[in-house]
Amino acid sequence: MTEKIFVIGANGQIGTELVAALRKIHGAENVIASDINSPNYALRNTGPFEYANVLDKENLHHLFDKHRPTQVYLLAAILSAVGEQKPKMAWDLNMTGLLHVLDFAVEFKVQKVFWPSSIAVFGPHSPQHNTPQYCVMDPNTVYGFSKLAGERWCEYYFEKYGLDVRSLRYPGLIGWRANPGGGTTDYAVHIFHEALKHGKYQGFLSAQTALPMMYMDDAIRATLTLMDAPAEQITIRSSYNLAGISFTPEEIAAEVKKLIPNFEMSYAESDPRQAIADSWPKSIDDSQAQQDWGWQLEYDLPKITEDMLTNLKSVI
Repeated sequence: MTEKIFVIGANGQIGTELVAALRKIHGAENVIASDINSPNYALRNTGPFEYANVLDKENLHHLFDKHRPTQVYLLAAILSAVGEQKPKMAWDLNMTGLLHVLDFAVEFKVQKVFWPSSIAVFGPHSPQHNTPQYCVMDPNTVYGFSKLAGERWCEYYFEKYGLDVRSLRYPGLIGWRANPGGGTTDYAVHIFHEALKHGKYQGFLSAQTALPMMYMDDAIRATLTLMDAPAEQITIRSSYNLAGISFTPEEIAAEVKKLIPNFEMSYAESDPRQAIADSWPKSIDDSQAQQDWGWQLEYDLPKITEDMLTNLKSVI
């Protein structure tokens, strides 16, 4: 059976690369990209595109009816740092948008739905090292508790309506094809751009702030592997932990310096994103994902650094 895949929020950091991967697998004409903003060149010229606002229920319903998707990827969201500046807007977009999609997925008998969660669901009282799949979760950002509430809704729709919803708790994501979207881990993308452009970078997190990170190639592969897994192998319907690798700004700066010897790193004395980072895990246990659907990480920090700098040189 031919899949018809609808990607909402396709212009973002994940969506840009996920759409390309899905079109390569399923054929460009079978992957409908959508976003509230104008598409970038690749999205506009490699397959169908629709303007979509997840808060515009009538138009979203029309698009579900028009395309009758078999799979939906909901990527539209306001991330952690921006969410703290616009908390009510972030809650509305992250929550109401999800409920619209879940309702229409049930109505139009969508076979699978993917919705991304985040390590932001954990909070100050969650175990910070090797954070397990199940533990205390007390997020203190609007992004974090919207994601935690979203996880509960996803599991609810699976239990009550039999909707095959799948989710990953992404760590910080690093990629070169699209700009990050206003998250606390964005420094790990900005550092490569600034190293190539100016030979220096001032980070907004302290030198010793360890956070779980993942290269975008691994994140896309994890997403596709999860969505391809047989339903009986999916034992978690809230969201799977996804670990990546953990490193500090100081450690990534040292890797950059190996390839750009004159690179200089400095650190801001105070930034509101530091408090967000301090409330998140320093490392994650994703053994459940490994056990259920065979997840394995490929990119370590040296490999990420080399790949980022190599590819960015051609686009900066």
